[in-house]
Amino acid sequence: MGASELILGSLCAAVGLFVGAVVLNVLWQLIAPRDLTRPPIVFHWVPIFGCAISYGTQPMKFFEENREKYGPVFTYPLLGRWVTACLGPQGNNFVFNGRLQYVNAEMAYTHLTTPVFGKEVVYDVPNALFMQQKKFVKYGLTTDRFKRYVGIIRGETVDYLTKHLFAGDTKTTATIDVFAPAAEITICTAAATLQGKEVRESMDKSFADLFHDLDGGFTPLNFVFPNLPLPSYRRRDIAREKLADFYIGILSKRRMNDEQPDDMITALQNQRYKDGKPLTDRQIAGIMTALLMGGQHTSAATSAWGILRLGERPALQQALYDEQVKFHSDGNGGLNPLAYETLQTPLLSAFIKEVLRVHPPLHSTMRKVIADYPVPAAVASPSQEPGRSAAERKSLEGFEYTIPKGHFVLAAPGFSMVDKKIWKEGDKFDETRWLDGTPVAGEEDQGEEDFGWGIVSKGGKSAYLPFGAGRHRCIGEQFAILQVGTILATLVREMTWTLPAPFPENDYTTMIVMPKSPRDVCFTRRK
Repeated sequence: MGASELILGSLCAAVGLFVGAVVLNVLWQLIAPRDLTRPPIVFHWVPIFGCAISYGTQPMKFFEENREKYGPVFTYPLLGRWVTACLGPQGNNFVFNGRLQYVNAEMAYTHLTTPVFGKEVVYDVPNALFMQQKKFVKYGLTTDRFKRYVGIIRGETVDYLTKHLFAGDTKTTATIDVFAPAAEITICTAAATLQGKEVRESMDKSFADLFHDLDGGFTPLNFVFPNLPLPSYRRRDIAREKLADFYIGILSKRRMNDEQPDDMITALQNQRYKDGKPLTDRQIAGIMTALLMGGQHTSAATSAWGILRLGERPALQQALYDEQVKFHSDGNGGLNPLAYETLQTPLLSAFIKEVLRVHPPLHSTMRKVIADYPVPAAVASPSQEPGRSAAERKSLEGFEYTIPKGHFVLAAPGFSMVDKKIWKEGDKFDETRWLDGTPVAGEEDQGEEDFGWGIVSKGGKSAYLPFGAGRHRCIGEQFAILQVGTILATLVREMTWTLPAPFPENDYTTMIVMPKSPRDVCFTRRK
């Protein structure tokens, strides 16, 4: 037998195996008796691969269609994992406030975050230790620091516009991909505030390359396959070690010179775990890397979406400028400097809330199920499945779903925040919905709890959760609102802008939901 025949035979055998696997998978779904204590399984053709394309490219459509077929709780295969989606405010609360005896976030995400942030921090430590680390970070996010940050963020934003966007004031217009200024302004403002002067002063081309290589390890491919023998993975690992050495170098130099500037690094240096031990230099480096990477992605995306929404609606852009004049006029035709106490004016605050509602950076979040997890009837039950007759509903009363150990549960706050069953015209961008005082569904008092990093509202049943809920609620929520608010207020003061093309669609193929290209913006400097 010749080589070509051998290759052809191998290909035919592979195709045959694939077709056979698909046929068996379909027959299993159609014929095998269903265990009614398990959530319904979404029909899928290819085993293991499952619903990767439909969920990965159009998650909102995927959630909507399957809720109509199966109800708010359903299971689907996703690249070798069994994932149970728990939709709606009740489903979000079921996942976000799930007891540690049933669900575990660290086991769901450590394979993605540890190669980027390093060991002994975030999801690479037990939950109790992670909660202590979040508390340490919270000590660096004080109101006094926020008051200083507003002026720093505005200065960095104006500096970027002058030096880069308008080329040292040699031009008054510029057309550019919106993510370029959003990303650079975000990382520069975060470095100048949270990261410290040494980090901000080191942000040159080499630092940008380092960040880019590390950022290359924060993709859907890395989530599914955390350790492939590819160049991008090696660059990620090298960049992580170099960045850790960079932070450790800062710590060493500060000790040598007996320096303790009032910033996040110093705040972390001064903390102690409950057993009295201080954070190691490598742990501080890992936490600082996590702050840099995590905050950069989410705030840059939110700023980009905000700029695009204002470019789409020049009248709203003008209304925000008029609001700046109304609240910040100096009486001489100019504007007073932005200040923490007066930053969140009504329309600006409403606009940011609506950006986060329609364009949340993360549309869904997972937890690993570590013990069979019973689903309360308030979330979903077999008797509530769509299409069941009255007799079937009666016979199934008292049955409840149980999500098996080893599966994953998924909350989809991004879906709840645009759900037309909850929000009036939920798929429409309307900042005025936040100006009439109408309460958000599910936002009634749900009690407070200290998960180890300070007392916070459990808040899991709210239909508005851009920062998550429960023990893993985003610790940087207040800083993010401050940062994005200051950036957008500054841009409105300094420029006008329009979109040369239709408003871009969502790109769900990235870890953070981004606008698809083309996404150019035409900026004009105000006189």
